[in-house]
Formats: sequence, C-alpha cells, structure tokens
Amino acid sequence: MAQIFVSIGSNIDRENNIRSGVQALYQSFGRLRLSSVYDSEAVGFEGDAFYNLVAHFDSDQTVQSVVAELRDIEDRHQRHRDGPRFSSRTLDIDLLLYDDLVLDSPDLCLPRDEILQSAFVLAPLAEVAPILKHPLCGESYADLWQQFDQLSQPMTRLENFSWHPSESTAISGS
Repeated sequence: MAQIFVSIGSNIDRENNIRSGVQALYQSFGRLRLSSVYDSEAVGFEGDAFYNLVAHFDSDQTVQSVVAELRDIEDRHQRHRDGPRFSSRTLDIDLLLYDDLVLDSPDLCLPRDEILQSAFVLAPLAEVAPILKHPLCGESYADLWQQFDQLSQPMTRLENFSWHPSESTAISGS
C-alpha cells in the first residue's frame, strides 16, 4: 500500500465543494486523515479566497490510476480546464506525494513543487505528516514549515470548520 497525500482546494462555493470533494475521496479510496481547513488568498491571479486542506490515505492503486481518479472527482465537480492555469476552481485536487516516488515527466512531477512553494500546501501537510521527510531535500515537513516565510503568504486556520456527523466515519482529523 502506498501512502498518498493530496491537496484539496476550492474558491467557488468552497464549503460545499470541499465537503463533497472529501466525500468523493472517501468513496474512492476509503478512510482519510485530514488536516485543518485553511482560508487563503488566491495565488497567481485576482480572485476569491480559497479553502485548502491536505488529505492522507493509503491505496494499492498505481500512481496513474490515482491521478485519473482525482481528475474524475474534479470533473464531477464541474472543474473547467479550458481557462488560464491560475483561475477560480470548483475543486482542485493535486497529488502531492505517492510514497517516496520521485517523478519528473510532462504529465506529473512528484513530489509536487507546491509543497515547498505554497503555504496553503505546506502548512496542512506539516499538520498531517510532521515527521515525514520530503523525498528530495530530506527534511521533515514540520521543519520545512518552521523555515518557511509564513508572513509572505498569510492564511487563516478555520477553527470553526467542522465536518457533518454523517461525514465523521469517513475522516479523522490530524
């Protein structure tokens, strides 16, 4: 079984799309461990703020199969792919880590670059996997987050974001 970490984000009907996206992940992959949900400004374009989090799950699916399933979940949430790369999203689910796999191809790079570049990815990843080490630099995600310029990308951890009772069997917090 591979340890898989994905980032989840939405800035269109964000609470509903985040909840629905997490449920779809659970239906596809089983039990999830989730970070807190963070509210952060759009990066790379002018737009509404995002809700972001990281989910961890285990799967025996191949990396290609996992990516295809993530894309299918986005498509079922009316994700539009015909606009600019940096734009509003109903649901954005990105594969961050697939075990310690290092891959650099035109279709997929692992570990995902945003881990080291984006607070809205690194902070929740450090929350769910603080002692896990980045496959390239060898540092733990907790250490990487401590070293990150946190003032450069402000965000707010949503203390009041709670999962519905019907969702509680699918997830566990960090």
